[in-house]
Amino acid sequence: MLRILSAAAIGLVFGAGIAISGMANPAKVLNFFDIYGAWDPSLLLVMGSALIVTFVGYRFVLRRPAPVFDRAFHLPTKRDLDLPLIAGSALFGIGWGIAGFCPGGAIPALGLGEPGPFIFVAAMLGGIVLASGIKAASARRQAVA
Repeated sequence: MLRILSAAAIGLVFGAGIAISGMANPAKVLNFFDIYGAWDPSLLLVMGSALIVTFVGYRFVLRRPAPVFDRAFHLPTKRDLDLPLIAGSALFGIGWGIAGFCPGGAIPALGLGEPGPFIFVAAMLGGIVLASGIKAASARRQAVA
């Protein structure tokens, strides 16, 4: 139960940070990409701040033998660049540039009650289901071959 409450508190802090920074507003994100128009550098400041906090946080937390609510840290071990990583990154970037939303900004934006975030989250969930289906079908084909 404490683990769930901890995750909820972390999500609440993250969502509040997204909302306070204005990153739940897709126009703010799209203006960052508009370098020849109404360029808004605030996204760069938000991302830079997040990188600094993450850098310091990882250095502090990874000195512990294990997380507070788990037996071990679950860090990525894969280091190679493969098609799913590159394609997923490209789709993420294209979608972010078109819609002005990423999952981190769209989910808190659901609280605004506007249709845009709901459409984005529905499309995102549909993409997740589709990608999972494609991955499962590919794994079945490889198992048969």
